[in-house]
Amino acid sequence: MTSVTVLTAVYPGTFDPMTLGHEDLMRRASRLFERLIIAVAAGHHKRTMFSIEERLEIATELASRYPNVEVIPFRGLLRDFVVQHDGKVVVRGLRAVSDFEYEFQMAGMNRKLMPEVETVFLTPSDQFQFISGTFVREIATLGGDVSQFVSPSVRERLAERISKGRAE
Repeated sequence: MTSVTVLTAVYPGTFDPMTLGHEDLMRRASRLFERLIIAVAAGHHKRTMFSIEERLEIATELASRYPNVEVIPFRGLLRDFVVQHDGKVVVRGLRAVSDFEYEFQMAGMNRKLMPEVETVFLTPSDQFQFISGTFVREIATLGGDVSQFVSPSVRERLAERISKGRAE
């Protein structure tokens, strides 16, 4: 028995910047679902280092090796985005126990808003468990080497952004 329904998963985040941990989850989720949407949030509640356009470019570049992965921007409620794109699963990453409480509450709220959609938690591979976009931005801003946390193209963009910021 085969299904003609494509199982669409949505992996939302600000991805500011996209780290090797995000890439790890994208790679692994792309193997679990027929269609994976990387939903790049406008970041209305956060001040981001990179614009939505830049974050979309980065995510699109990094997702290009996976034929079943699309990168789409979103703003507003995740519920509206997931329903609009026929999503059946929301993928979330859990790095540590500290992430769990927030993500558990968010999954519960999402279940109330969209009971037909499941949340799937993935933990990053061991070498990526401690990486966060916040840490990467801070290390890069303070002149540290982030090459073990992000792809080379992301590292270059970070360096350009920081040198531009210092010149201003």
